[in-house]
Amino acid sequence: METSDYPLSEVPASERKGLLSTSAVLLGFTFFTATMWAGGSLGSAFSFGQLLWVILIGNLLLGTYAAALAYIACKSGLNSVLMGRFCFGEVGSKLSDALLGFTQIGWYAWGTATIAVVLVKTLGLSAALETPLMVLFGLAFCITAMIGFRGLDLLSRVAVPAMLLFILISLYTGMVDVGGLSGLAGQTPSEHMSVAAAITVVIGTFISGGTQATNWSRFARTPRIAVIATLGAFFVGNGLMVLTGALGAMIYQQADIVDVLLAQGFVTLAVLMLFLNIWTTQDNTIYNFAVAGCNLLRTDKRRVVTVAGAAIGTVLAVGGMYDLLIPFLVLLGTFIPPIGGVIMADFWLRHKGRYPALAEVRLPAFNGTGLAAYVIASATAYLSPVLPPLVGVIVAAASYAVLLKLPRVASLPGAARE
Repeated sequence: METSDYPLSEVPASERKGLLSTSAVLLGFTFFTATMWAGGSLGSAFSFGQLLWVILIGNLLLGTYAAALAYIACKSGLNSVLMGRFCFGEVGSKLSDALLGFTQIGWYAWGTATIAVVLVKTLGLSAALETPLMVLFGLAFCITAMIGFRGLDLLSRVAVPAMLLFILISLYTGMVDVGGLSGLAGQTPSEHMSVAAAITVVIGTFISGGTQATNWSRFARTPRIAVIATLGAFFVGNGLMVLTGALGAMIYQQADIVDVLLAQGFVTLAVLMLFLNIWTTQDNTIYNFAVAGCNLLRTDKRRVVTVAGAAIGTVLAVGGMYDLLIPFLVLLGTFIPPIGGVIMADFWLRHKGRYPALAEVRLPAFNGTGLAAYVIASATAYLSPVLPPLVGVIVAAASYAVLLKLPRVASLPGAARE
């Protein structure tokens, strides 16, 4: 734990990482149980051919969005919450800190509760052990996040290949059980969902994570590495999670890979998959919370914020509040993508593809242009009947571009001054 991972400043060139490290951490982040559950809802609503197209389009859009932010993060050395200072202002950026931080602590609570509940069920343990296990895992999962990028990297280098192997074993077994591609093609949908709604599900499940993946893509040695690693995680990795959940639902009526492995008789692999899947997402999640918390409080004590966040998430899990949090967190998925749209527009249009050094620039308390664009985009996304996450990003960028051209708006006291 020699460094704090630069929560309040740019990542220097000496600390940049290669493709393997960056990809491992990002893939570990996107290997997420909830994504497989989302895929399960698609598997019961589409034929196999339609399903592949939905997954391809949805994850291509998600990957493109995350990769665009990754490029900016690598070029600037900044993550999304630090970029928020430029597009929302010193005080205005606390809005994005709160939104991004709250979603992550909520998902941490959900993951902590999930592993305890599933482990008790899988191993036939006493229900009285759920609470002690939540406390144990809630505190244990933050250890690699406390170490920082190096801790996440080391875990992911072991966990990602292992999870890929377990998934391939499960998929092969499933294809044998269903009778190959011909058997899959013969499956008939039991539910109905429009293509637009399905693509929204694919994008919406992880676009919040895509907005905060800059926490690791900013460590990439070159923009090319950042873009390739991010596309690999959010297009290929997330796509594999959606496909795995969808096929599990089609073949076994179970979306979660752990349940599928149990149905296939692989009890040991199921338990290992449960630990690795949850842990590699949990440590990334609490790391995200710590970064947002550091910017909110303007403190570089990332490890202290990490432990505090883990404690809060554990309390939420033990209190059963995670059941109530999920619908709200999904709703927040509508309001987070516009942050990315404003960041992209601010970087390319106002700053012409290059931020000034954060320590040397004097920023206003509020950037009226960025805040107004965010409000417009969030309202539009919330009211949009189709693809709210994508609508939010596009409207945010377009609104920012238009507002930037208006002299009255650009000259407001909250407009950025560098």
